[in-house]
Amino acid sequence: MDAIVTAGGIPQSGDPLYTYSNGDSKALIDVGGKPMVQWVLDALGESKKVDKVIVIGLTAKSGLTCKKPLYYLSNQGRMLANIVAGVNKSIELNKKSEYVLLVSADIPALKGEMVDWLVKTAMKTRDDLYYGVCPREVMEVRYPTSHRTYTKLKDMEVCGADINVIHVSMATDHLDTWEQLIGNRKSPLRQAAVIGWDTLYQLFSRQFTLQGLVERASERIGIKGRALIWSQAEPCMDIDKPHQLEIMREDFAGRQRKAASAGKKFLAVKKNSKSKSIKKAVSSKIKIKSKTKAKQK
Repeated sequence: MDAIVTAGGIPQSGDPLYTYSNGDSKALIDVGGKPMVQWVLDALGESKKVDKVIVIGLTAKSGLTCKKPLYYLSNQGRMLANIVAGVNKSIELNKKSEYVLLVSADIPALKGEMVDWLVKTAMKTRDDLYYGVCPREVMEVRYPTSHRTYTKLKDMEVCGADINVIHVSMATDHLDTWEQLIGNRKSPLRQAAVIGWDTLYQLFSRQFTLQGLVERASERIGIKGRALIWSQAEPCMDIDKPHQLEIMREDFAGRQRKAASAGKKFLAVKKNSKSKSIKKAVSSKIKIKSKTKAKQK
């Protein structure tokens, strides 16, 4: 399955991340010593389920790398237009392409095994859209100060994932509805109003379960949708605000400190083991020499 990475956003004056981007793409903001999008490409490169990666909004001059074949497309100006362009590129590269991954460039904590779980789980059925959600308790255990926006349902509170799977037909069907839904992606209530005012009321009054909301949205849009519940917060931890950027920077710094500490311990153990081996070898030689001299006498 090909992966489409949306990386075209450039923070403008007034955007919370404007002072961090230096007038460049948000995807290139540093996290843990790399552009945040590079961590995403690393995860996709490690995935066993990803064939090719299409990055939208950046060029080869960005210096990004990936273990999988990497293609670039220019920013089309709108999120939906970028997605459509990415899907069309995937079909151009492989006429048999049926499903694609849609991946945001601002989830640097993503891992290859998480990508594999998503694709494997999604492909158990033949739906049009697979949308990931993270329960509030999962997010707040991992990132307690993230302050995500949650959709409050009858059976749980969830936030959306930033890596999802769609059928390629989604790039040609129901585009007006998708335009509105994507434009209101940060507001669950506004998205509900797009689907219908009765849906908005029922969501506002917490009458929907997760499955009930999926069924209503699928029926109104005219697709087969399926919600996938993440047990890990990383695919849903995108960086939209300065405090979220600092959370991720500190998280990566903590991981790097642990890795450095583990590396030092490993070298110390290896050095100690080598020293013991040398002492043992010297001791053995001395014993052999002593026995040889004793025999000669």
